[in-house]
Amino acid sequence: MKIFAGQVIAKRKDKTAVVVTEKIAVHPLYKKRYKRTKKYQVHDEIGTKVGEKVEFIAGKPVSKTKKWRILRVLEKGKGAVKKP
Repeated sequence: MKIFAGQVIAKRKDKTAVVVTEKIAVHPLYKKRYKRTKKYQVHDEIGTKVGEKVEFIAGKPVSKTKKWRILRVLEKGKGAVKKP
């Protein structure tokens, strides 16, 4: 199973958190590094807050867009975060 770590950027619904992950990629020709971000809708039974770093895992689909669930909170939130 895939385990990802990311930061909660939105909590609009009751048990749904939007988590963003960052990955550093290298351009094949120019060898320059750049950031790639991706948003995931994650099922949240724990009750996380915006700004917290969480670890989440793939699981059975809860709804059309939620196929992930939060395992644990890695770091407590420091308030609101800028969306990438």
